[in-house]
Amino acid sequence: MYLDVNITYIIALLLFVSVFMIVFERRVYRIIVYTCIYSLLISMVYLTLGSPDVAMAEAAIGTYAIIFFIVVAEKYYGKGAKEGLKNRELDAVSKKGRDVLKIICAIIFVGGIGALFISFTPNVEANFYLRDQFLLRASADVGGRNVIGSILMGYRLYDTLFEALLLVIAIMAVNHLSWFDKDYVKRGKTSEVQKDRVAFYSVRVISPILLIFGVYLITNGHLSAGGGFQGGVAVACFFICRYMIHDIYDLSVKKVLKLEELVFIALIFVSALTVFLDTATFIRNFYYEFFYTYQNIHLIAANSLVGIKVACGFFILFYRYIAIERM
Repeated sequence: MYLDVNITYIIALLLFVSVFMIVFERRVYRIIVYTCIYSLLISMVYLTLGSPDVAMAEAAIGTYAIIFFIVVAEKYYGKGAKEGLKNRELDAVSKKGRDVLKIICAIIFVGGIGALFISFTPNVEANFYLRDQFLLRASADVGGRNVIGSILMGYRLYDTLFEALLLVIAIMAVNHLSWFDKDYVKRGKTSEVQKDRVAFYSVRVISPILLIFGVYLITNGHLSAGGGFQGGVAVACFFICRYMIHDIYDLSVKKVLKLEELVFIALIFVSALTVFLDTATFIRNFYYEFFYTYQNIHLIAANSLVGIKVACGFFILFYRYIAIERM
């Protein structure tokens, strides 16, 4: 559905308000909440524009990021943190009224960006030619009923592979440029969640649901909204919850990184078999009765590999900065 101009103005205004709240707030936990509001608004934009998969991806990233930021903030500003960090935060709050020039510059900058956004907002009838072509041909050409998944795993497979490669490189860079050389610790700092009975049992209930939901998103991404990326983030969130309620440090970053690299190689192999070698055309011409079965197997395999790779990548980020860096 094409976004009406009036709705665009309303959502843009809410986004700008949330951005100002994030920029000018000095208390860490409030910033986390405001960031969550901003992510929710962006998800609403994607959903209104008719992209439920993109909205779900934003929601998944937002959920993971909020959990990640809460745990990181807990390490720095929790009950066991040093008094110096608390004093520094209080000093930052006390200086809030002195940054008048920074506030004026930020308002001018964000206002200019807002003016550009409004001035370039399309006010003509949208052209739905490509959308109609994707809806008409995606199921026959690639398979499945999820058009966005078909685009990512078929028409734009090269983009998907390069994005996966960039994620692997980024995770490797984070691991090798980290302050500590260790890839594994037997024990680290416990989570403050364990001391709060309501939060503790809430996370215990949520964690298996996250794992089941993540597996569902991965295996059914070709039929409904979801896919490997969204499911992989949900699985990574399960491992974070596992750490928060059980204080488990039993996985080696080096082994998980190696698994991510192997999964990426497998993804290239599957892509080469299905797209580069045009196996689908061969099966359609000579074994047509197995063609749709082959398409479903290809999409499930590709989504599964993407999901495992994404889960490994996000888990490495969490484990590196929580379990190892903050020992």
